Amino acid sequence: MALACAKSNTLLWVSIVNPLITKEGVSLMLLSRLPPLLSDWPALLSGSPCWQFNADALHPTETPLTTAWLVLFGKGLRSSHLAHLSPLLAAQGVTATLYPPAEVAGVPLLLLGCDRFSPELVAVLKNGEWEIDLCHLPALPTLSEPGLLVMDMDSTAIRIECIDEIARLAGVGEQVAAVTAAAMQGKLEFSDSLRNRVALLAGAPVTILDEVAASMPWMPGLPLMVDTLKEAGWKVAIASGGFTRFAGELRQALGLDAIFANELEIEGERLTGKVSGRIVDASVKAEVLQQLAAEYAIGPAQTVAIGDGANDLKMMGVAGLGIAIHAKPLVREQAAATLNHHDLEGVICLLAARACSERRWDKR
Repeated sequence: MALACAKSNTLLWVSIVNPLITKEGVSLMLLSRLPPLLSDWPALLSGSPCWQFNADALHPTETPLTTAWLVLFGKGLRSSHLAHLSPLLAAQGVTATLYPPAEVAGVPLLLLGCDRFSPELVAVLKNGEWEIDLCHLPALPTLSEPGLLVMDMDSTAIRIECIDEIARLAGVGEQVAAVTAAAMQGKLEFSDSLRNRVALLAGAPVTILDEVAASMPWMPGLPLMVDTLKEAGWKVAIASGGFTRFAGELRQALGLDAIFANELEIEGERLTGKVSGRIVDASVKAEVLQQLAAEYAIGPAQTVAIGDGANDLKMMGVAGLGIAIHAKPLVREQAAATLNHHDLEGVICLLAARACSERRWDKR
């Protein structure tokens, strides 16, 4: 009895000093003992190629998991987020391995490989309160191969809804903005709502378009995202329910590969209140993504769609990865990945995450 107590006390003391010791003599790392900052982890976890979640600890493993993925990223990413995540994984019966951290676009990032994809875990994570962005995904595109990214324009590539700004200058801002909000939430059919909104612009001077274009605010991270993708051999395009006047500005400034948007009809120096040609609605956006993927010979797994409104959901649905950015509740619920705390630099984090799966803790 005395010997057993002495041995137990010794192990207790050792486990306090060195959290890599258990009573069974097996190495592990208690999540509660991980330093808050990710940059301090490599020195502590260099004793194993990978680490597997098990309750409140990480256990060493030689074999990483790659069936599905968890990506966590944010400037406030800390060890406490892993401690919060661990019981959620256990409750859904998901086993995960932890890869070494990275910093992408100035943002700390963690990749976890999972033994399976769990829609139930997705729902739990989306309903939780997090100060970072995190996504559980069945697959992740990679920047190591060519790919295609198609993005919405209004409130995605830029921070405004152009039609609302045009309407404001034309003196019908409140009427148009109310319809825009309802359409983006999926409460109205997009094509009809666009025609109704554009009709309110009839007689407005065409110079209004120049005013909006001159002060069009880009979404933070847009140039960085486009440059990063182009350097990786990706194609980047816009498919927008907005207008070619503004999408054309972005194409010229950023070197985009293609744009698809609506054309405002003009007579003389005034808007007629009509849209020329086929309206770029949800179905057309999905067709655009598939058309471009075929044209550029890019497989479905390497296609990405980004948007914020209900009319982006079909495009997201046919993409290998659909990303909602600062989106309406309906879109956040249905999108595979959501950016709630990041702008377009968050897209780079998601697409760069797969590279972490090639890294090992014991090889620095």
